[in-house]
Amino acid sequence: MFINLAAVPGWTLSTPTEHKYNTLAVIVSDNIKLMKFSKTRLLLICGLTLLFVSCNNNESTTAKISTDLVPTTPQINYSVTKEFPHDTSLFTEGLLFHNGILYESTGSPDELPFTKSLIVTDDLLTGKFDKKVELDKTKYFGEGIVFLDNKLYQLTYKNQMGFIYDSKTFKQIGTFKYSNIEGWSLTTDGKSLIMSDGTDKVTFLNPKSLTLIKVLSISDNNSPLDNINELEFIKGFIYANVWLTNSIVKIDTSNGKVVGRLDLSSLVFEAKNKNPHADVLNGIAYDSVTDKIYVTGKLWANVYEINFPH
Repeated sequence: MFINLAAVPGWTLSTPTEHKYNTLAVIVSDNIKLMKFSKTRLLLICGLTLLFVSCNNNESTTAKISTDLVPTTPQINYSVTKEFPHDTSLFTEGLLFHNGILYESTGSPDELPFTKSLIVTDDLLTGKFDKKVELDKTKYFGEGIVFLDNKLYQLTYKNQMGFIYDSKTFKQIGTFKYSNIEGWSLTTDGKSLIMSDGTDKVTFLNPKSLTLIKVLSISDNNSPLDNINELEFIKGFIYANVWLTNSIVKIDTSNGKVVGRLDLSSLVFEAKNKNPHADVLNGIAYDSVTDKIYVTGKLWANVYEINFPH
């Protein structure tokens, strides 16, 4: 705050020469004369100064209160109840239970020539898998999968196309198109196909016509949450991996708001200690029969059974 002394009534200001004995002085005309502040003028200046300090203090207090009131996403505590072997050649894109069997879909990055775009069943006891579907990796990069109404749906990464299989024979019975630039993951609420595409949007599709029903924008503390990855629908909520993080978020399907977060950093560190080539956390599977939840990641050596309130 700047105080213009020239604006104070009766005050004339010229070039100052010196200040003595803590008495504020100014040069009047050409004569070197000292003039003390009158009591009134001094009170005026002090009053303005106090006002300035008070305003600054209020601003600081307001800023502190505003910072203190910034909301944080509730942390969801979990425990690891079991761990199972997992084939480290599987670049996990989708993970789910269907009729008590664990299914996994995988991708095939060019820089990892040993990977394949597969749909497999996993044996949790041995870590071995049984291949059900394999895509031509020169054309397609396999992504998420979901079962619904006796069909198995699979996304591809950048082809804007998905495949439909018979859920028992795994024979391809159709394809479908979508307008999303990329396909990442699939889950279902029992009525719709629910799809992520790496943005902050989750798309709901009609499983019969494969047409758009709605798009849900995902937000965390009122900010868009990008990189929504592998999805799982559990008791009315969507749980999602967030790509390049060690988190799984819990999403309210009525408004897209994140209402909880699991930090699985300890599992990520363990996975990389066991396999230096292990990639990001990705894969959430819910067994509705046993009410158990399983997680893994790309090229991880283990699938983990975790327990948390849900």
